Amino acid sequence: MKTYKIAVIKGDGIGPEIVNAAIGVMDAAGEKFGMKFDYTDVLAGGCAIDAEGVPLPQKTVDICKDSDAVLLGAMGGPKWDNLPGDQRPEAGLLGIRKALGLYANLRPAMLFDELRDASPLKSEIIGDGLDVLVVRELTGDVYFGAKHREGDDAVWDEMKYTRPEIERIARTAFEAARKRSGKVTSVDKANVLEVSRFWRSIVHKVAEEYPDVELNDLYVDNAAMQLVINPQQFDTILTGNLFGDILSDEASMITGSIGMLPSASLGEGTLGMYEPIHGSAPDIAGTDKANPLATILSTAMLMRYSLGEEEAANAVEAAVQQVLKDGWRTADIASPGKTVIGCVEMGEKTAAALKA
Repeated sequence: MKTYKIAVIKGDGIGPEIVNAAIGVMDAAGEKFGMKFDYTDVLAGGCAIDAEGVPLPQKTVDICKDSDAVLLGAMGGPKWDNLPGDQRPEAGLLGIRKALGLYANLRPAMLFDELRDASPLKSEIIGDGLDVLVVRELTGDVYFGAKHREGDDAVWDEMKYTRPEIERIARTAFEAARKRSGKVTSVDKANVLEVSRFWRSIVHKVAEEYPDVELNDLYVDNAAMQLVINPQQFDTILTGNLFGDILSDEASMITGSIGMLPSASLGEGTLGMYEPIHGSAPDIAGTDKANPLATILSTAMLMRYSLGEEEAANAVEAAVQQVLKDGWRTADIASPGKTVIGCVEMGEKTAAALKA
């Protein structure tokens, strides 16, 4: 039996609930496909601040680096909002991405047929369905640029990208598009930002290596409009850290709920970090109302990209679809006539569907 080491950062708010539900599904997949998961719980984010005084203890980094993959729940909450920026839970998230060399964030936004009624878009706009992949650069842009403050009078953040950073994320997007419909939309703000003009020139240069992939450019404001006017035009969206953060959240709501979108953060090797794109939702923490499906779908990405267990990944995704087809819903994706269940039960039913 194959054994995989998984570092688990349950995090804050609903993080422990959704991760526990996802682990139940992973264990069901392990039983079915001959895998054993050796889980190690580590701290990052608000819980690490409370326990260790820092958002990212070195022990967490060391264990994550020694693992086959990292599963993350969520970080942050109003409890820590008044801390300085470098001491907030979000610093732990940025720090672990940097420490593990994770520069590419893959965020698939797919609308399950069973959730068409949950989408805010009209049926004629949705058409035959939605399947968009947002490829977001993770280690550059204003999130990692220098921070400046002049007393109480001025403040600014540096937006910066290097040629190698743009080249590698562009190649990630083009490679992903080759396995999909062969179309990349690069999103920038080249009419205003020098960084975006540089981004666009590098992306077009890399595109020459992929003559089989169609490339087009959109300004970020237009891209945001087009996502709700005509989402069918998109396949793979390539963009920077800031724009990708915003557009992927918009794409999630088109599919019905932010609680349905998984993500994978990848680097040069097979080690990756997998997490739902939503936050810690402290307002519903401990109430069993959280939707664990994005986290469960993230474990499918974990099995696919870090472990190479494609059959198991497909089975997890099929189990999620079966649970939705059977009419089970958490509150955030419920529509009239569907049965609303909690986080724990949704995890159990998905595990049972996988075993069946």
